[in-house]
Amino acid sequence: MGRVSRRAFAAAALSALTVMPTASAAARRPAGGGAATGEMRGMWIASVDNRDWPSAPGLSAAEQQAELTALLDTAVRYRLNTVMLQVRPTADALWPSPYEPWSQYLTGTQGRDPGWDPLGTAVAEAHARGLELHAWFNPYRIALHADPSRLAASHPARRNPDWVVPYGGRLYYNPGLPQVRAFVQEAMLDAVRRYPVDAVHFDDYFYPYPVPGQSFDDDAAYDAYGAGFPDRASWRRDNVNRLVREMAARIKEIRPGTQFGISPFGVWRNSDVDPRGSDTAAGVQTYDDLHADTRRWARENWIDYICPQLYWHIGHPAADYATLLAWWAGVVRDARTRLYIGEALYKAGDPAQPAAWQQPAELSRHLTLAKRYPPVRGHVFFSAREVTADPIGAMSRVAADHYQRPAGSPYRAPVRVTGSWSSGA
Repeated sequence: MGRVSRRAFAAAALSALTVMPTASAAARRPAGGGAATGEMRGMWIASVDNRDWPSAPGLSAAEQQAELTALLDTAVRYRLNTVMLQVRPTADALWPSPYEPWSQYLTGTQGRDPGWDPLGTAVAEAHARGLELHAWFNPYRIALHADPSRLAASHPARRNPDWVVPYGGRLYYNPGLPQVRAFVQEAMLDAVRRYPVDAVHFDDYFYPYPVPGQSFDDDAAYDAYGAGFPDRASWRRDNVNRLVREMAARIKEIRPGTQFGISPFGVWRNSDVDPRGSDTAAGVQTYDDLHADTRRWARENWIDYICPQLYWHIGHPAADYATLLAWWAGVVRDARTRLYIGEALYKAGDPAQPAAWQQPAELSRHLTLAKRYPPVRGHVFFSAREVTADPIGAMSRVAADHYQRPAGSPYRAPVRVTGSWSSGA
């Protein structure tokens, strides 16, 4: 695949759904024996580019709130228990942050007050419905364009231009600068201090995905801070490792009990590059290309959960879902890190996708297969727009086959299933 992108998704018609009719008191968090399982049943709500929510910039506060609560109600109807809401998509904020401007995806103008507190409201409304709210942050992305003058005048990237690296037509903070790492942590942790979020959530963007023919210009930072590392790649990985370790520690200091999870691209390394890697032939490897040692984070318990984006079908020739599922189960087998699987609901029914994705049962088969691996503790679906639209009935099939009863908190320890399985991870 080269790279799985969270863009260019096909719209689908809304289909009927016959599960829980309303987000009523019956949908609140079940206690004790009232829950069928403690598995993760999640969906992402992406705000970047108005992907899932708000549906367009410039809606009124009432319209934005109505759309948000409708998405939460949809999660309840499918008997999900968690939403990952993107609250810092491009070095901006969906809450009144003292560090960064209001997101342009709310009002159409970066820095303009939308007249309400989206994150505060989302936490309250999610909890009222028995849903966990994971605040989803992108650490280093500044803008989906390369023109600093288009940023709000007060934007930290404009006040600190030496922090910024243009690359691939976009702007990024330089992960190699200690002052950048300190700043982005403070910006994200502000939300943890203000709100009882259930988790801090990162996705797959650390160093940017490679762009052919371009280099990420961090020469000055490497000259200043790279001494003692065998090469630039090792130094870059250490920069990302420091961010992960420091965030994990500070989250626990600020709000004990709040989880920290990361949803990386699904391939750590191919086995032809590293025998510890998966039997895949992916064009991107997080260890080498994004400088994210995701396997280490999971095995050494740096994070509470890992949710690799296994956005391929069963039998994919370069990155088989079944192969990667077994590999990741092996990674966490002796670790405390919980393993959830990111699922490509957005591919269901997309005519540009292979035949497997035209079958309503493909995603249901993923969950059936995952039950063979005790370390797999649940699934998260990308993303809310497709959960609502239910392309070709794929999400309804998942709910009918696997989510017939309510789920408890994803953090309650499940009953371990005995049985034989193995992985070379």
